[in-house]
Order: sequence, then C-alpha cells, then structure tokens
Amino acid sequence: MSIQAVLFDLDGTLADTALDLGGALNTLLRRHGLPEKSMEEVRPIASHGTNGLVFLGAGIGHGHPDHAQWRADYLAEYERCFNCDTVLFNGIDELIIELDKLGIQWGIITNKPHTFTHRLVPKLGFSIMPAVVVSGDTCDEAKPSTKPMFYACDQINIAPQHCLYVGDAERDMQAGKNAGMKTVLVNWGYIADTDPVDQWPADVSVDTPIQILDLLNTL
Repeated sequence: MSIQAVLFDLDGTLADTALDLGGALNTLLRRHGLPEKSMEEVRPIASHGTNGLVFLGAGIGHGHPDHAQWRADYLAEYERCFNCDTVLFNGIDELIIELDKLGIQWGIITNKPHTFTHRLVPKLGFSIMPAVVVSGDTCDEAKPSTKPMFYACDQINIAPQHCLYVGDAERDMQAGKNAGMKTVLVNWGYIADTDPVDQWPADVSVDTPIQILDLLNTL
C-alpha cells in the first residue's frame, strides 16, 4: 500500500464549525447594528476564516483601516463559543477507526490558529487522536504554502508522496498537490456554488468520508 498517512483540513472537512463561526459573526454584526447572516450565507465562506467572514458580514477587507479591529473583535467573540455547536461530520470517526485498523496514520493541517485548534481537537470526540496537528501559525506560512505540509510529514516521518491530503478548499488542493501529495476534495465541505472546483488541482472528489478508504489502493 503506497498511502501511509491521510492528512485532513479541519473546518469543513473533519468538523462542521460553521454554526460557531457564524454565531460569532452574527454577535458582532448585532453589536454594530448590521444585519445578521444566515447559515446558507456563512457556510460557503466558513473555510476562508476570519478575514472571509468579516468581509461577508461587514464588507471590510484587508485594506480597510478598521480591518484589524474587526478581526480582533471577531476572534474575541469566537473565543467565547468556539466549541458550542461544532461537531464531526457524519462518518469521520468511523473512517479514522478504519484507517487505524489498516495501520495508516492520520493528522490535521489547518489554517485555524493554534489557540483554537489545540483546545478544539480534543473536544471533538475522535476515537483515535491524530498523529500530528499543524495549525495556521505553526509555520511562518499557512496553506496554500507547502510549509505546513512538509512540516506534518517531518513530524510523522512519512514522505509526501505516501500521503493523501483531504480538504474542501482550493488552497487545500494547491498545498497538497504542490507538496507532492495526492489530493481529495470533499463535497460535503464549505464550497460555494460559484467555486470553480473543476479547476482545482484535486485528484479525486468524494461524497462521503468512507469513500476515502476505497482510494488507498488506487491513488
């Protein structure tokens, strides 16, 4: 078997974090007298993190003079309830159990800041804990940089060509592919109808977690 490890994005891939991400945004919008955003609006943006959500809610991007304050205020709100309603997607834990039976390591490479990742992951109820967790600030660059990918491989002592990387965003596919990994796009993730997924560098897409098992001997 050429695949020795399966590495995952977190938000929108392993865990459904949209309710907590969107809840923090809506609390902030209410404070500013701005209209709240529905989960239908939040979900396609959730994988883009704080900057994407602040832009969705307030139209404030990187170049705006108030961006830094909005970002800080959003993170403060998310801190209050980052694990209130977040759960694993159906079938994720079952997949991880099966990977363990096959002797395949698993891990997480996320752009989520360490301050949230290291507290959230233990609360998600994984039957087997990850061999490695790389947060958005573990390295000096986050995805789509390959630095987090190579860092994870070094930590588990498995070469990139023997890894699958599973995610729901273009940056996930870019980072995995450029690091020499096989890439898997999850169709249950935070993907907008307008996202040109056919142009993303994914080797394959899957509709359910357990389908990933079928790829281990084919990719």
